[in-house]
Amino acid sequence: MHPCIVIPVFNHGHGIGRVLESLRAPPQSCALPVLLIDDGSDADCAAILRALADAEPERLTLHRRERNGGKGAAVIDGLRLAQRLGFSHALQIDADGQHNSNDLPRFLATAEAHPQALITGIPVYDDSVPAIRLYGRYLSHVCVWINTLSLEIRDSLCGFRVYPLASTLALIDSEGAGKHMEFDCEILVRLHWRGVTVINLPTAVHYPNDGVSHFRLLRDNVLIAGMHARLFLGMLRRLPVLLRRRWR
Repeated sequence: MHPCIVIPVFNHGHGIGRVLESLRAPPQSCALPVLLIDDGSDADCAAILRALADAEPERLTLHRRERNGGKGAAVIDGLRLAQRLGFSHALQIDADGQHNSNDLPRFLATAEAHPQALITGIPVYDDSVPAIRLYGRYLSHVCVWINTLSLEIRDSLCGFRVYPLASTLALIDSEGAGKHMEFDCEILVRLHWRGVTVINLPTAVHYPNDGVSHFRLLRDNVLIAGMHARLFLGMLRRLPVLLRRRWR
């Protein structure tokens, strides 16, 4: 196992420094290489990312997308870059500081014990979570449970996870995946269909007061609804296989 960290960034210049610092703090004291994927950020954020990368060239690799393509597009670029650089696994963490980097060693240890599995977080929220997000995500969870005929995926939207690169990129190359906020959910379902084991680990999630959300209510809800509809049709085509797996 040869892991790295992938962080998609879009105008998170105020928070990305804190995230990188948290990766260095005890108890994790993470020395893993970090791939920063700048998804077409504005000039101020781009300058901050360049300064951070120039200050730690042995640890940080900066990849810039000239135009914003969405979270999914940025993560896919990060996974491809990780594979080109010789890594076997990529730990994805968000740039806004909502994920608890103290859990990083536990996620990596689980991935090392189960190198073919996808390790994903089950958020344990504090009082900072917006109520609309807390309740709205359950609709996606129910759709995922229907589309997989399984409860194996406990949370389909948490962006703190460890991807096995070989199986994940093989899926993306053959079937594609959503380029925006629907990516996190879609990739889990499609990997589950392919028989990739999903291991769920609880992790604390905190929404910073100065956090920046790029969720666009109309656009992203339309994309997510379309994604669930496509997955439902895909589930119907795979129904015999999924039922046999469920029976076993």
